[in-house]
Amino acid sequence: MTEEQTGTAARSEAADAADDRVTVVVITHDRRPELLRTLRIMSALPERPPVVVTDNASRDGTARAVAREFPDVRLLRPGRNLGAIGRNLAVTRVRTPYVAFCDDDTWWEPGSLRRAADLLDRAPGLAAVTARIVVEPSGEEDPVVAELRDSPLTGPDWLPGPALGSFLAAATVMRVDAFREAGGFHPGLWLGGEEELLATDLMRRGWWLSYAQELTIHHAASTVRDSTGRRVDGLRNTLWFTWLRRPLTPALRRTGHLMRTVPRDRASVRAFLRAAAGLPWVLKQRDPVPPEIEARLAALEKARRASTARRYVG
Repeated sequence: MTEEQTGTAARSEAADAADDRVTVVVITHDRRPELLRTLRIMSALPERPPVVVTDNASRDGTARAVAREFPDVRLLRPGRNLGAIGRNLAVTRVRTPYVAFCDDDTWWEPGSLRRAADLLDRAPGLAAVTARIVVEPSGEEDPVVAELRDSPLTGPDWLPGPALGSFLAAATVMRVDAFREAGGFHPGLWLGGEEELLATDLMRRGWWLSYAQELTIHHAASTVRDSTGRRVDGLRNTLWFTWLRRPLTPALRRTGHLMRTVPRDRASVRAFLRAAAGLPWVLKQRDPVPPEIEARLAALEKARRASTARRYVG
């Protein structure tokens, strides 16, 4: 066997070997078929990652099905719907240096978890890498990928791709120490755009976030998703994040822009009313970011206004 053939064989063997650096964390609620499909795919990955599932009080037999069909999966049943905080609970069980977040309707492509761990190994200041998202069954890139690839932020040369100011929890591998240092997902936001606050708290602690084109995750959107409910929660959380972390003038400006541009319907009214109801706790916890972080947030806000991937509709 030639030296080249030996090297190729070694790389192939490494690609097929288990990898003990990444744990997959999934949250789910009443989406048993989608979750079981995701777990079947995760169990076949060459990395053979440990998987932790937080069942957010499903009523469709999800927990029983997981326990029966995937006995090796660590199943957590908190007894109520924790939303994104179900990920915090799952990470308390993680013993690997990295955690791959995954929704019940997304799944990682073979080899991507290994490559993500390699990227994080090489960059100690990197908190997270976000993958390219492929929509199924069409096989097309999610429109948000262009926003990630064309991020207006600049970062150090050692980043594996464009610097990001936020991430997508369904498509990101994160350093567990960084996640814990920043406190995980904020319990006040529950679910819907909850990543923005955690990303900002990571950045103000000196961590970097990056898009990594060589990583891929697949997304087959659940047919039982409540798009209107998610829009209400997402807009509410956008407003709460704005007043939790943005300085006064940018917070006023962003709030005004949202009031002028969101659809004029009942869902938007509900979102603003819910945001207003939470103002007492938001203002109590308000902690605006320093100017260098605000500059990044302002650049992201400007870029997102031109994006077709983020609209408060549904």
